[in-house]
Amino acid sequence: MRERRRPPTREDAETMAIQAVGFLAADEDLFLRFVNLTGLSIEEVKGRMNDAALLGAVLDFILADERLLLAFAEAMDLPPEAPLVARRTLPGAPVDSW
Repeated sequence: MRERRRPPTREDAETMAIQAVGFLAADEDLFLRFVNLTGLSIEEVKGRMNDAALLGAVLDFILADERLLLAFAEAMDLPPEAPLVARRTLPGAPVDSW
């Protein structure tokens, strides 16, 4: 019988999103693409790491590109669906689009 995972808490989701920022920051071009899409400066992004809405945007960015999603999941040793499940716990998540 397969063990059921507990749903992520908001804190779990925020932690995953912060890990995603680190993952993006390891690739300067990728990180700058994310920063440019937010309309914020790099310093503003760094200063808002406790902003759940921004952390949701980080996961949205990861989820928008399947190759990026799979690379992130592999790097963090997560099942590929984990970022999607985590995203649902943060503010601004679309209700029915996933």
